[in-house]
Amino acid sequence: MTGLAAVLFDMDGTLVDTEVLWWRTTERIAQGLGHELTGADAPEVVGRAVEDTAAHLVRVCGGGDPSEVAQALTADFFRRVEAGAPMRPGAQHLLTALEAEGVPFALVSASPRLVVDSVVGGSLAHVPFAFTLSADDTDRTKPHPDPYRSAAERFGADVRDCVAVEDSPDGAASAEAAGCGVLVVPSLLEVPATPVRTFAQSLEDVTPELLRRCLTAAGVPRQDRQEPRPSSSTTPST
Repeated sequence: MTGLAAVLFDMDGTLVDTEVLWWRTTERIAQGLGHELTGADAPEVVGRAVEDTAAHLVRVCGGGDPSEVAQALTADFFRRVEAGAPMRPGAQHLLTALEAEGVPFALVSASPRLVVDSVVGGSLAHVPFAFTLSADDTDRTKPHPDPYRSAAERFGADVRDCVAVEDSPDGAASAEAAGCGVLVVPSLLEVPATPVRTFAQSLEDVTPELLRRCLTAAGVPRQDRQEPRPSSSTTPST
């Protein structure tokens, strides 16, 4: 292991406070379909890709066109994000510290490109990301390892020398399956602990040194890691 090559940040609920906006979007669309969203729906909504949440709503409502529901979810969420998505506490301080130490970082999101570009052009317009990855940029999104593997490849780095910062179960599963060090800062959903995950209560508690220690925590044989199965629906995250 050669040290911290890059930090790969999730967007929704990690760097920006958009998970609540996504919940409100899903709540509104669900009501239109005759379903009252509750905590029981959370695992199929929080940290999920638009298509997966749409599939869940169609399933619990007993009908509908998943593609139309996905379009409605995307349009409503985009409108909310465009109105403003504040950064999470501690996010700016951590990004500034990484920049000062010359550690590159990128955005790895399971939101659609439309939403990612809106946030990066708004709340995160001042952040010097090396690049951004959206759900549209890989064949499979979280919880599959593709996004984080692709990000490491774009850096020309060994994925084992990269640390992912995540807030959701699917995001953490994606990063772990890819082979990254994993720092979890939970937001709306509890994230299960594993031997390779490091936890922090807030980004205010995170330093570049803590991120380096995540690489040590992740130092288990990569062949022991199995690609996660999607949860009870289809696959994956916002």
